[in-house]
Amino acid sequence: MTKSTRFEDSSPFKLRVEGMDCGGCERKVVAALGRLEGIEEVSASSVTGSVTIHPEPHRAPSHQSIERILNELGYRLAAPSEKDGSDTPPAPWWQTAKGRLVLVTGGLLALALVLRMTWPVLGGWPFVAATLVGLVPIAQGAWGALKMRNPFTIEMLMSIAALGALAIDAAAEAAVVVFLFAVGELLEGVAASRARRSISALADLTPSTARLMEDGDTREVSAASLTPGQRVLVRPGDRVPCDGRILTGESDLDESPINGESVPRSRAPGDDVFAGTVNLDAALEVEVTRGAEDNTIARVIRLVEEAQAAKAPVARFIDRFAFYYMPAVVGLALLMAVVPPLVSTMAWSESVYRALALLLIACPCALVISTPAAIAAGLSTGARRGLLIKGGAVLEQLGKLRTVALDKTGTLTAGTPQVTDVENWATDQGEHEVLRLAAAMERDSSHPIATAIFSHAQKLGLSIPQANGNRALSGRGVTGWIEGRELSLVSPRHLTAPTALDDGLRARIAELEHAGKSLALLVESERPLGLIAVRDEPRGDAREGLAALSRLGVEAVMLSGDNARTAAAIGGSLGIEAHGELMPEDKARRVQQWQATGRGPVGKVGDGINDAPALAAADVGIAMGGGTDVALETADAALLKNRVTGIAELIDLSRATLRNVKTNVALALGLKAIFLVTTALGITGMWIAVMADTGATVLVTLNAMRLLGYRFSPGTAMSGSASPRYQAATS
Repeated sequence: MTKSTRFEDSSPFKLRVEGMDCGGCERKVVAALGRLEGIEEVSASSVTGSVTIHPEPHRAPSHQSIERILNELGYRLAAPSEKDGSDTPPAPWWQTAKGRLVLVTGGLLALALVLRMTWPVLGGWPFVAATLVGLVPIAQGAWGALKMRNPFTIEMLMSIAALGALAIDAAAEAAVVVFLFAVGELLEGVAASRARRSISALADLTPSTARLMEDGDTREVSAASLTPGQRVLVRPGDRVPCDGRILTGESDLDESPINGESVPRSRAPGDDVFAGTVNLDAALEVEVTRGAEDNTIARVIRLVEEAQAAKAPVARFIDRFAFYYMPAVVGLALLMAVVPPLVSTMAWSESVYRALALLLIACPCALVISTPAAIAAGLSTGARRGLLIKGGAVLEQLGKLRTVALDKTGTLTAGTPQVTDVENWATDQGEHEVLRLAAAMERDSSHPIATAIFSHAQKLGLSIPQANGNRALSGRGVTGWIEGRELSLVSPRHLTAPTALDDGLRARIAELEHAGKSLALLVESERPLGLIAVRDEPRGDAREGLAALSRLGVEAVMLSGDNARTAAAIGGSLGIEAHGELMPEDKARRVQQWQATGRGPVGKVGDGINDAPALAAADVGIAMGGGTDVALETADAALLKNRVTGIAELIDLSRATLRNVKTNVALALGLKAIFLVTTALGITGMWIAVMADTGATVLVTLNAMRLLGYRFSPGTAMSGSASPRYQAATS
């Protein structure tokens, strides 16, 4: 893209901007670009280091005009090749513009101190020189913002304060102030860069090349060029280059880069695989199902970046507060400079000095960065642990949930029937014999119950004979010949001779059906030989996940489209309230009723198309990672690791993030309040004011970065305010 390029398309576009590291930077960029002809709307995110521009139809601005404005503000527009985050590692801090400013101002300050001690006759002139040289880039940024009609910037306040200090013969303090400001700006940039790298590192998970299988040959191609329908070879130890489906081969895959799950999963032909996962054991032939721009890694990065750019309600409040707060403190500083000499014996030099110190304290950087830094860290941590959260507002709302409604099939249960009971009703038959004969009857059937019976027999290692003359009994079951015996497998209500069942067997059948199980009777010549019961059983982590929710003080309720008897049985076994026989609109209506009757805010967890209306109606919709694309797109959050415990982890992460935000706001406002008072009273001076502001910014940023090491322990979560485990972040 050349400098004269014009963005003709009226669709929004995103540009990466270097040097934009705080909320003040965001406001300067938005204010400046918002006045550019041809721009309808603009938003900036210091977290992602990007600017999103919505151009007017057929009046889009040129690349050159955007770059010119950004340069005037002191920022650099990244080249198109860098826009998506190149593989080049970031430059060390001393090679950045902010790093060089720290070295120059620090060196000049040290030189001025040496000259002051060795040649006292020079007086304060070495400090004046150090101040003016270090102030040049700061004043340039202030002038650029002023030309864009944005006078209330930290650069403007710093320029006024430093020049004012020189005017009242406080050159040494002016030089110290300029140096400390440069250090604070550098630390902000380093912290913001670290937050950005935590997400951009996801892009490195997808390999740059793939082994394309074509016309009986295999050749290496760019992974970005793969299209759906192509076939690739994934060797042991390779990262999967695309989202796809296994055609041949069986292997364990390390899926921790995608879902945070530490235990590898076995994948076989027909199973889906995701870009970025690691093939551990055997070669796989994989059919590409999604292009590079739409694979799992790309979608996670895109959604997380959009989420980080979307401000949470608390962040929007802080922005509005800072917008009015800063001019108010500037007005207070003006009063401090003028009023005391007029009404008291205070010298003008003293009142001006205190006013200049107040101007420096007015910088809202620590306050403005306190919220987005924590939100960004929370979103990044969630993404690394397989918890995809679509925005700061969602992250904030998750911690307020009081009720969570969960789908049954595929969410609380495995989603496929499993054999739960095998009973022998004939003295000459064992349980394994009943199962062996039933599996032979169901060998060629694709019905879920048939599949469950056959799979269970295989799992037990039974020798399954071949059935002959199998035929379906319309609506009743199946019949055929096995080892010279004519056998049938039917449901109890379709038994042709119900009198063959005595009272004890009827009671047993009623008991199993009441437990929500589907039954198949093995019958020979109207004589029942045994019974097999199947049911979609709760997932292995369902009870653990529900217990974790309970410890967080969140009520769990099951909403199911299955029959009421089965729903009640599963709900009873899990110890939660259950509602069955619900259509999609019924689930949405239940959620809305709970919201209206004080059981809210309500979260909804599901994995299917039939859950989409309820996911949209809930305060927060959460999609299970194994669910449909419709559920994933409709939901506000997604559990890529596909575990019920992830619901409690989402809520706990939200509460940990909100606690972090409150701590940051208290630090920022508390320190400012203290030093506003002490400076107004003359107790603290100008350089202390700058150090306090810089220190507050660094403190809130470092506190937010602690969330990158967040760990959740479901067994120790405490009701209402779970205690997160802060450990060293791993990458």
